[in-house]
This record gives sequence, C-alpha cells and structure tokens, in this order.
Amino acid sequence: MTRETVLSNATIVLEDETIRGSLRIVDGAIAEISADPTLPGTDLDGDYLLPGLVELHTDHLEHHYIPRPKRLWDPIPAVLAHDAQLAASGATTVFDAIRIGSGPGEHTLAESAHTLVNAITHASESDLLRADHLIHLRCEVASLDVIETFDRVGGHNRVKLVSLMDHTPGQRQHTDVETFRTFMIGKHKMSHAEFDEHVELMRERAKYSDQHRAEMASRATTRGITMAAHDDATRAHVAESSALGVRISEFPTTVEAARAAREAGQLVLMGAPNIVRGGSNSGNVAAAELLDLGLLDILSSDYVPASPLQAIFHLHGTETITINQGSALVSANPAAAVGLTDRGTITPGKRADLIRVRAYEDLPADQHPLGTPVPVVRGVWREGHRVA
Repeated sequence: MTRETVLSNATIVLEDETIRGSLRIVDGAIAEISADPTLPGTDLDGDYLLPGLVELHTDHLEHHYIPRPKRLWDPIPAVLAHDAQLAASGATTVFDAIRIGSGPGEHTLAESAHTLVNAITHASESDLLRADHLIHLRCEVASLDVIETFDRVGGHNRVKLVSLMDHTPGQRQHTDVETFRTFMIGKHKMSHAEFDEHVELMRERAKYSDQHRAEMASRATTRGITMAAHDDATRAHVAESSALGVRISEFPTTVEAARAAREAGQLVLMGAPNIVRGGSNSGNVAAAELLDLGLLDILSSDYVPASPLQAIFHLHGTETITINQGSALVSANPAAAVGLTDRGTITPGKRADLIRVRAYEDLPADQHPLGTPVPVVRGVWREGHRVA
C-alpha cells in the first residue's frame, strides 16, 4: 500500500535556493517539490524545512551511559535517552562516537564499548529509535588494548567510521599541558600529583602510537570503513594520515593542518560549539577562522547536541553564510563524507529525512547574548515517518 504525506506552506531549504512551497513524500522518499505552498497537506506555517542533520561526532551516548563517575546506567535506556535528545536537536542520522583504547586507570572501557555497540544494535533492530544510528569508533592509538578492542567490536556492520586519535599531552590537541591540567582536574577531580602521574603514564604509552595507528588504518581499509584523523596539527601529521587513506580531518588544531588536509583531499570537520562559543576550549584554531578561509566542510555537535543547528542559524543571522550553505555543513557534506548518498539534501528520490525548524527571535538579550535567531525544532521525519 502506498504511503503518502504532503508538507505544505514551508520554507524549503534546497541545495542552491530556498523556496516557499510544498513537498510530497511517497513511501519514505521525496517524490516532488512544488513552488505552490497551498497544496493540501500538513501546513508548516512558513517554518523552515531542512534535510535532517547527519551527525558524525557526538560523545553524548557515553554521558548517558556513565552519568556520574563509576555509575553506569542501563545501556538500552541510555541509548533511548541519547536518541531522543539527538532527534529533538534535528539529527536523523547519528554516528554514535564510542571511544576504544583504555587510558591509565580505565579498566572497564573495553567492556563498556562492547556493551554500547550491542545496545545500539538491539535498539536499532528493534525499531526503538527515532534516528538512524551508526557507529563511530574513536580509537586512542597510544593505548595498550586498542587493537584487541577493535577486533572485538570493529567488525560489526554498523561500524562505518573510525577516527585515529592520540591525546598524549604535549602535542596535537593538548600542546598546552597546563590547559590540559585544568581540564582534567576540573572534569575528573584529580589532584595535581595525580595529574602529573597520569601525564607520565600517557607519555610512556605514546611509544605504541605509530604502530597502532598503522594497524588500525589497515583494519579499517580492509573492512571498507571511512577513516578520520583527529587533531592533526602539522603538515607532517596530515601527510601521515593521508598516506593511511584518511578521508576526514577531525578538529585540526591549526590553519596549517586544515589547509594541508584540504590539499590532500580530506574534508575538514570542526565542532559546532566552537562556532557558538567563539573559539576552541583548548586554545586551538577557531572554526570561524577556518570558515572565513574556506577551509571548513562539516560541523558536528561534539559535546552539545543542539549546537549544529544553533551554529548555522547564527552564521545565517550574521549574514556570514546562507542557510543553504549552513545546511550543507550539517547534512549534505557529512553524508557525502561517509558515502551516504541517499540522504543529506532535499532532492527527489532521496530519503525523506526532514526537520521542521522555526527561527525564534524574541529572546531577552541576557538569555541569548549572540542576538541571532534560535532554531526550535518543531517536527522530525525519518524516511517519511514522523518520529519527533
């Protein structure tokens, strides 16, 4: 039986233009885009209709699973809560970022990764989730067990993205060790002596980085998994990641690295909170600077699920980019980066993964210092089904 839905009187954000019109969905796919906003259907009252966000890097599942230090939540409810939050933020495709590779004192990380992969799989296959969930394994190459853990969970068919990370203090993201000290003491309640011991252990394990990076890349290539390099800082870092077949440069820390990544054919991904906050938590290059230089391709939520939509509406509100260009940063470009050619734009024949958004402007200045419209998600459809 044919399933048909019409969304009318919408401000439809297409790849190169925005029109006031209607959209017809048939059996989960976009069938027709009309410039007539009066077609009979669900009246969107002029709200924006954008393609659903394709979220490549969100750390929030781990926050739901471990809401307090050493306190684990039941995994399926954790996945459900995470899914609800991402869908309400406009994401219809979510790559759940799960870290593998235990650091000093992290004795249960490998088992947690295995548990979360199984929970995502069960919830997805049981049709419990609003968004389409895939898996992004964040691989800490300077760790003792990263290869063993990848061999346990990396063969799963939902694993579609692997990032190669090295958080050894003194380089890449944590060039400034004192900034890292402030972060670790604040987040993990370490003493200064405990932090110093932690740094020494991490530096000792850095001798495994090159070997593990190459072995992880070989495994990902064999399994056809897209690879990202995390926190490249120099041209040498990019040359190394490019030689391994990396497709995405995640959070490059300098203009030099971002420019080298672009020259190497890599897509540059930055965190949307960097845009909203006006800079990097770690004192690295600002995403806005890379955007101004034409070196930014993708925005991801990182640690704030609502930030991608807020970032693009802020950039649109300041006339930095068009809403179409903003949509590409959070939907079309990330979809293309991981080979999801069936989504990411409002185009006939593609999946009807759509979000209805109202740009809310009537906010007190002290509640929203940025002063630009705040996006409010008022409806979410995945393959034509209303899910939020």
